[in-house]
Amino acid sequence: MEPDEFWERLKEERCLTPRLREELLRIYGERGKKALEAIDSGRVMQYRDFVVVAGKSDQYIVEDDFCTCHDHLYRRGLCWHLLAVRLAATAGGFRQVAEWYQERWIQKRG
Repeated sequence: MEPDEFWERLKEERCLTPRLREELLRIYGERGKKALEAIDSGRVMQYRDFVVVAGKSDQYIVEDDFCTCHDHLYRRGLCWHLLAVRLAATAGGFRQVAEWYQERWIQKRG
């Protein structure tokens, strides 16, 4: 299965079936594995203002085709955080958080 076909099937299925999970890992390798782990463990969070993916060392804001992680900022490619958000948006894997991330971030940093 090619990447475009994978995304079409995911849109049709609206869930990450075992077969689609296998294809994701085959197509995206380690990035796919990390994205699945983030979705499965509830680390892809949709706040009122941003979508945030919790990584091992920090949390990263993902919006459209942009992520605040170093991998994306320096390589401009598809990081696993972006992949996780795309998967969650298509298959319904967001953990809803009824807060403003910006307020949480200010409190954390302040």
